[in-house]
Amino acid sequence: GLDVRARVIGEGANLGMTQRGRIEAARAGVHLNTDAIDNSAGVNSSDVEVNLKIALAAPESAGTLTRADRNDLLVSMTEDVAAIVLRNNYLQSLALSLVERKGPGGSADLVALMQALEAQGRLDRKVEFLPSNAEIEARRTRGEGFTRPEIAVLLAYAKLALHDELLASDVPDDIYLNAELVRYFPAAMRERFPEAIENHRLRREIVATQLANAVINRGGPGIVVKLASHTGRSAADIARAYALSRDVLGVLSTNMAIDALDTKLAGKVQLELYASAETQVVEGMLWFLANVDFSPGLGALIERFGTAIREVSGAEDALSDTARANLANRRAALVGKGVPEALARRIAAMPFLIGALDASLIAETAGVDTATAAVTLDALHAFLGIGPLLQQARGLDPYERLALDRAMAASHAALRGMATRILMQHGPGEAGLAGYITAASEKLGAVRREIETLGNAPVTQARLSVLASQLGEMVG
Repeated sequence: GLDVRARVIGEGANLGMTQRGRIEAARAGVHLNTDAIDNSAGVNSSDVEVNLKIALAAPESAGTLTRADRNDLLVSMTEDVAAIVLRNNYLQSLALSLVERKGPGGSADLVALMQALEAQGRLDRKVEFLPSNAEIEARRTRGEGFTRPEIAVLLAYAKLALHDELLASDVPDDIYLNAELVRYFPAAMRERFPEAIENHRLRREIVATQLANAVINRGGPGIVVKLASHTGRSAADIARAYALSRDVLGVLSTNMAIDALDTKLAGKVQLELYASAETQVVEGMLWFLANVDFSPGLGALIERFGTAIREVSGAEDALSDTARANLANRRAALVGKGVPEALARRIAAMPFLIGALDASLIAETAGVDTATAAVTLDALHAFLGIGPLLQQARGLDPYERLALDRAMAASHAALRGMATRILMQHGPGEAGLAGYITAASEKLGAVRREIETLGNAPVTQARLSVLASQLGEMVG
């Protein structure tokens, strides 16, 4: 591997290189995946073919489809199947790039994943040529992380583990996730034989596979282990939180808009945009895991919070001067890097949408629409000057931020309580805030001074706990 002088390698055959050779080449600066990643569309196409034939067996047995017509239909779907499986291949390679982009900073999550897989008896590091703890530490001192071929192996293991956990749960039975099943099949199949898809005997397995792939591709290989460790929630709930975050916040359409920039934007900038979308989906997952009971089902929850997001999406003009300036600055920075205006607006507004989820809970308690609640919460944030502190915390890697999440969650809960009180006792927006300020000026002054002090120093768990305590007193 050290003797290879190619800059990029794509393996067109199984074991075109050994895994040790790949790792050596990668550490020497060659860009490559593994044979399993580069050839995944071939394996995937075989899976789709089998599942198409299983689905078509029902209409064929019923006499509504002849064998000759079935064969013609299969041939007619060749290009659609190719597009589906190449899309999956694209997303896997992108997932690897996003992990690789983090460099040594992403190693801790991969180590936690390896340890979890080892504890489950799923992984033997020696068999997969994965680094030992001593080797990982040695690389850390040299400023090296995991190589792309090593990440590729862990990506596969993470998907298989999550698939099995989902299959053992009731997640594949949620009717909302029928969309995952339908998306698996080509358009011609969806149009002609929707019942064959709905009644597919491997329905649960397909849904589990689709959702597991999506969670790991969009959240990273270590997402489930990390969130489970931090929140105490099951893999099933983490997958539910992913579906909620993705669909409520519109992350899928954002990613597709970024996809459209292939060859039109510098790769480094494009990966930065994908990383922003990943951050948004992880933040959304954390919010739903912390604040929502999943028992009503995904469809009801997506309708509930999706409606709230739609109400808020047109309320930017009513935000505080500070919030509007921050949005404008983020948009301008992105446009300056060549990002189209519409996408720049969407990426810049991501923190605002996460705040809109808080506003939705305020609105439900105070009996107002979500836009009114969002404007009131924003006015409170602007008065307290909490923006720089939240921005500093948001600037951390999503997984680094998990260590601060308990205090952050308590702070956000207290801010929701304060905004609810403003709405119910003093009215909406800046006028309601003015009434609240008059009623609680002395205490608010102390909170503002604490926030200013925190904003001028590194964010720590202890400092955020002090803030959460003071904000909690305001609510009390």
